[in-house]
Amino acid sequence: MIIKVILVRHGETEWNKKRIFRGRVDVKLNKKGIEQAKLLSRALSNLEIRKIYSSPLARAKDTAKVIADSHKLKVRVNKSFIDLDYGDWQGFSEKIVKEQYPHLYQEWKMHPQGVKIPGGESLRKVRVRAVQGLKRIVSREKEGTIIIVSHRVVGKVLICALLGLDNSSFWQIKLDTAAFSIFDYNYNNFVLTLHNQTHHLERKWEERCRKSEREKDF
Repeated sequence: MIIKVILVRHGETEWNKKRIFRGRVDVKLNKKGIEQAKLLSRALSNLEIRKIYSSPLARAKDTAKVIADSHKLKVRVNKSFIDLDYGDWQGFSEKIVKEQYPHLYQEWKMHPQGVKIPGGESLRKVRVRAVQGLKRIVSREKEGTIIIVSHRVVGKVLICALLGLDNSSFWQIKLDTAAFSIFDYNYNNFVLTLHNQTHHLERKWEERCRKSEREKDF
C-alpha cells in the first residue's frame, strides 16, 4: 500500500523576513506566518490525514497545530525534524555573517555539503537524523497520509536524500515558507509527486476559496 508523505515548511517569522539565521532559536510565526498556516490548512483540508508530526520549535508546532485542528488530530513532536543548529551564526543577519565569516559563508553558498558551522552542525548530521526519523515513521504506517512540518534546511536535505541526491544539491532545491511537497512511499521507494506547492498563498486562489465559501453559506 502507498503511504503519502507531505513535507511542510512552517509559515513566515520576522527572522525569515529580515534574513536572520534562526536555527534552534524558538522564533514564533509573525502575523503573515499565522495567515499562511491558515491558508495551508485550508489547502490540505480535503485530505484524510492519519498523523501530523512536527519539529519541537514553535514556528513549526504552531503551523502544524493549525493543520491538526482542522482534522481533529494532535501534533506529534519529533526531535528528528528540528532545525539545523547554526551555532555561532544564530541570531545574526545574513549581512553580518557575510562580513564576519566571509570565507566560510562563501563555502556555505558554494559547497554546503562540506561546511560545519562553528558551534553548530553540518548538513550531513541533519540528514542522518531526519532520514532516520522519517524511516521510523513510515515503517510503523501501513497506508494513508502523514504530514511532517519542519524547516527549510531539514526539508531540503530530506528531499535530496529521498531523490538520491547528495547534499551538494542543497541550493538546487527551493522551499518557500508555508510550502509543501508530496512523496508517495511504496516498497522502500520514495517518488516525488509535487514540490514546493504555494498556490494556496496566492491572492487569486484565496479569493476563489472565499467566494466559494460565501456561495456555499448562501
